[in-house]
Amino acid sequence: MSESVRSVVVGTAGHIDHGKTALVRALTGVDTDRLPEEKKRGITIDLGFASLDAIAPDNTLAQISFVDVPGHHHFIHNMLAGAGCIDAVLLVISAEEGVKPQTEEHLAICTLLGIRRGMTVITKADAVSGADLERVRSQVQAFLRGTFLETGAEILPVSAYTGQGLEELRSRLSSLAMGASRRSPDYVTRLPLDRAFVMKGFGTVVTGTLLSGTLRTGQSVAFEPGDSVARVRGMQIHRRAEERVNPGSRVALNLAGIDLSDVSRGQTIVEPGALTAVTTIDVEASLLVDSKELKHRATVHFHAFTSDTLATVSIYGSNAAEAGAHRLMRLRLHKPVVLIPGDRFVLRQCSPAATIGGGRVLDTHPLPRLRKAKCLAWLEAIKEASLEEQIVQRVSRRGTDGLSLQMLMAETGMTGEALYRIAEPLTGDGRLVLVPGEIWFAREALESATEKIVRRLKIETKASGLKRSELRSQVALDAEIFDFLLDRLVREQRLKLQGEMVFPAKTDQQITNPDIKFLSAVAAAYEASGLAAPSAVEVASHLKLSDGEMRRLMTLLLRAKTLIRMGTDELYIHRTALEGLRAQILELHGQVLDVARFKQITGLSRKYAIPLLEYLDRERITRKDGDRRIVL
Repeated sequence: MSESVRSVVVGTAGHIDHGKTALVRALTGVDTDRLPEEKKRGITIDLGFASLDAIAPDNTLAQISFVDVPGHHHFIHNMLAGAGCIDAVLLVISAEEGVKPQTEEHLAICTLLGIRRGMTVITKADAVSGADLERVRSQVQAFLRGTFLETGAEILPVSAYTGQGLEELRSRLSSLAMGASRRSPDYVTRLPLDRAFVMKGFGTVVTGTLLSGTLRTGQSVAFEPGDSVARVRGMQIHRRAEERVNPGSRVALNLAGIDLSDVSRGQTIVEPGALTAVTTIDVEASLLVDSKELKHRATVHFHAFTSDTLATVSIYGSNAAEAGAHRLMRLRLHKPVVLIPGDRFVLRQCSPAATIGGGRVLDTHPLPRLRKAKCLAWLEAIKEASLEEQIVQRVSRRGTDGLSLQMLMAETGMTGEALYRIAEPLTGDGRLVLVPGEIWFAREALESATEKIVRRLKIETKASGLKRSELRSQVALDAEIFDFLLDRLVREQRLKLQGEMVFPAKTDQQITNPDIKFLSAVAAAYEASGLAAPSAVEVASHLKLSDGEMRRLMTLLLRAKTLIRMGTDELYIHRTALEGLRAQILELHGQVLDVARFKQITGLSRKYAIPLLEYLDRERITRKDGDRRIVL
């Protein structure tokens, strides 16, 4: 599609039988009621689609895509699937009935979804007297007061039957398309699917609105959630074949290499490896003033774009959110959804079904096991921050782990090129540091990791050096970060390297120092034994060390956290073995462990199992509950 063509996706909204589908048919010639049941019952049940090409005042082409939504409250989930991806709303109100319950709910939904553009029409203007039409117009004006539609164009009376007002409506829709802002090119490709079907002679076809990024014929695309990949065989916009599609377009994709059974509404097309669906998000939510109180741990319906799922609510700061409140919340989605910060959503209570609020996503990758108070402080800092400050905050919270470019793309939904452009001034003033391997580090974390290395070497009072591999294990840094910092410290002459040994800069100790030899030997004995560690007496005997020498060496290894003592028992485990155990148990999140199962998982005897389970309790990886433990 040419860059000069302006497009807008307009969604209808309004009460059942107020003439939404008839109006779209009068404007476009397309009957969006395609299902046999819709024809039989005379109501819209699922989403309908139509398009209109118009000539703008400057003689350029304006493409208007309509998403016609059902007005019956029983099909509100379909309405939400259609409203989630629109640019503007066409609020339809019947001259015969005026403002009705679904008029109010649909406008509230559009407001919660952040829609700020649109227009209002009064349909069936031919069916009432002039006095009644003016009465309804006054009612509508009062209803729109204080909403985003109040300052829009004048309320337009129309009739799909006589054609009254249709030409003016087409002109206004064309102006709406011309006023549509270009979508940012800084975000990766996302296409939420609203329809999937098989077309004879073509195979699987899907449709949706391209939120961001571009699509080209021949490229591979992935489906999230899921593990399906397909190739784009062909694309159409408004029934015209296109080689390239820009964001903001409604597009139909003909796909190769995927069956209809593998795709459905609610999935999102993404570039392979760019984004994954998530189940835990932190959000800023607002409740409607006439909603009920929302309690901590309540279950609600969550709607975003074309996806919907149940979600469990965790409210930061208290146990309930009152009607009209603005609160920070964590939502645990029962099904994974593709989301990025800034996405809008709607919440509905389960029983009785009703829209209660909505808001915007702040974080789709909350750090696990982060204390609630720290998480709340971080969300407060980020919710109104500039894009640059948000990136700094995201990198900073990762501490000495840093944040890779791939992970930052997943957290923000932005392209690598955009992130490099935004981060360039931040690296220029030293707030961020880019480490080889495309890992960003915050300045404070870099200083902390540097001091960690220097301090660890100083702890080795008599054995004034460490093996490079052992030092990295003790400071728990990734290889790329550790090597980067080590090279920098050598250049700054704060430490020196001798083969595989690392020494403080101001030391004359050489690799022949016997302490270094025996420290490495003791550490190696424990590392090789894993979790089934030998006793200190056994290691001393094997290395022919006296009791005094062994105690001194063990003290140095404990100070350096190379070995960890298990409670009051004379049991010492190498830190690498404990790191492996932590990772293994964390994979059992939410499961229950007893001693027997732990022994089965690790292959250890009770002698080792009990102190190791107590260690996991102290590290808050597990929580003891009677004779069992819950993995946190």
